[in-house]
Amino acid sequence: MPDAIMALGGWLGATAAMGLVAALALRGKVKWGWFLGALVLMAAYDALLTRGYGHIPLQFWPSDRNWEGKALAIGLSLTVALMLGAERCGLTLKQDRKGLKGALILSGALLALFLGLALRFPTPPLDADELAFQLTMPGLDEELFYRGVLLLMLNEAFARPLRLLGAPMGWGALISSVAFGLAHALGYSDGAFTFDAMTLLLTGGPALLLVWVREKTGSLLLPVLLHNFANAVFLIV
Repeated sequence: MPDAIMALGGWLGATAAMGLVAALALRGKVKWGWFLGALVLMAAYDALLTRGYGHIPLQFWPSDRNWEGKALAIGLSLTVALMLGAERCGLTLKQDRKGLKGALILSGALLALFLGLALRFPTPPLDADELAFQLTMPGLDEELFYRGVLLLMLNEAFARPLRLLGAPMGWGALISSVAFGLAHALGYSDGAFTFDAMTLLLTGGPALLLVWVREKTGSLLLPVLLHNFANAVFLIV
């Protein structure tokens, strides 16, 4: 079986396991249709992001970056968001004024952190294609999917019983953030799964903060900007 399919199975299996833990904690009060739908969406997202695991012959222009897969994944997320309700998925420029101040404070702290890391760990000379990609696609794709449609579906499945500093945060926030971290930290090669705990921490942790910003403001605008800044600043400084 191809390594990419095995990696997908591990990713979905780990997410399903987290869902079962949540179900036990909630004593079975779970909308299983929403959770199963989220798992199906994750599988479809992975298939498009990888251009059908290399079987979709699509190339916009010569590039080492995955512009095509990101574009396909964004198309899927936008389609699902329109079906579920664009504003419910955070597709709005309108910001919740009650939560905006706190979100801006955290955003400023994250900007300073990313800038500090970029100054501490310089990168190779700038590449125009790389910079254009990092300034656009990662934030648009991953925020729309993980903090948009996937978060909404998981919130519907597990509800949001807790409020953390004024933002509704529950199992959906945790599962979507860990799933994001696992997408970067979990792999499969040479007949075995690979896992990097530090990568999970460095991606899943910030993902949880971005969920808080998205829930606090009701919009994906700040998460998208923060995500793209975090990726691109290492190429600029």
